[in-house]
Amino acid sequence: MGSEYFDYIRDLLKDRSGLAVSLDKTYLIDTRLLPVARKHGYDTIVDMVKALKIRHNEALVVEIAEAMNTHESLFFRDVEPFELFKNIILPQVLQRRKDTRRMRIWCAACSSGQEPYSLAMLLHEEAHRLSGWNMEIVATDISHSVLARAKEGLFSQFEVQRGLPVQMLVKHFAQEGDYWRISDKIRKAVTFKAFNLLTDPRGLGRFDVVFCRNVLIYFDLETKRKVLDALGGVIAPDGVLFLGSSESTIGLTEQLWPVEAGLGVYKHTGSPPSLAELP
Repeated sequence: MGSEYFDYIRDLLKDRSGLAVSLDKTYLIDTRLLPVARKHGYDTIVDMVKALKIRHNEALVVEIAEAMNTHESLFFRDVEPFELFKNIILPQVLQRRKDTRRMRIWCAACSSGQEPYSLAMLLHEEAHRLSGWNMEIVATDISHSVLARAKEGLFSQFEVQRGLPVQMLVKHFAQEGDYWRISDKIRKAVTFKAFNLLTDPRGLGRFDVVFCRNVLIYFDLETKRKVLDALGGVIAPDGVLFLGSSESTIGLTEQLWPVEAGLGVYKHTGSPPSLAELP
């Protein structure tokens, strides 16, 4: 693929999803976009790009952007963030939000739903303490196709074997052939919405906890700064942000600073003790 066509794909992806693709990742373009090109009747990716440069096709552009996104997701990924949520954050919420009896959680770039469903299962386990509370989980992703999968709540044997405790599988899933379907109670605890992290999130409202894990690694520095500043604008004053273990806010934004409670957890700079800290 010539530089002219690579540059077109690179700029399209950065503009649509924030994804940064360097020359050493051209193999990803080949493996993920050739099936898209063939589906639309083009012999090569170059032929597809040539056609797009002549005449814009919004549906095809969306399909290209979705095909290039990585949708890796596991139940209870890395374990520690979920233990922190259950053992520290949730008790702090019950104490600090007892007047409003409301908690809002945002799972950004939720992929096929394992992360928000993991949180929903944790909250279900604590149902005896949450009577009368409004616990809202909002899960968003840029990909409409992956959101459709998440809403369906149907997972393969391979997917449920990755991080999901056996007792939760038995309790919250029903087997359907080679697949497992999550219970309606857990599925209905999550609200899925299409959302692009490059756009203003304030329309989603304010959140006590935001999970945006293993997403920033795919962005360039400029996009990371923009996304982090936007996330900071919707996190409650004592709220917390979870990033992936290899991600950080340091050097990217002055709004958010690490919490000592756990790796990959951040709070507003100079704020009172966050929900991830004891007062």
